[in-house]
Amino acid sequence: MTEQTIQATHIGAITLFTADKDLAKAFYEKFLQSETIYEDEDSAVFKIGETLVNLLRSSAVPELIEPAKMAATGLRSVYTLPVENVDATMACLPERGIEALERSSGSSVGHPHG
Repeated sequence: MTEQTIQATHIGAITLFTADKDLAKAFYEKFLQSETIYEDEDSAVFKIGETLVNLLRSSAVPELIEPAKMAATGLRSVYTLPVENVDATMACLPERGIEALERSSGSSVGHPHG
């Protein structure tokens, strides 16, 4: 197999899990002095440069990260790195000792703990 190079040029999105989306949104509006670029019942999204910061209600997290499980305590987040070819990138992860978790939506999640 040809070695696939992962060439992410930036973090596309950071998803922060929050118990209180509205409280988190109010904090980030004040902190960033910015308005959301997208909002629905479960999330509020801000844009900082090329990076989206998504505040996601904890109850909506399982759908995003399945089959992985959300941590009960501590920092809880997901980072999105855009790549040219998702399938080729995912195919090379096991060669690097990274377990790839396939999700029902067809996108994949790299799991750092194998």
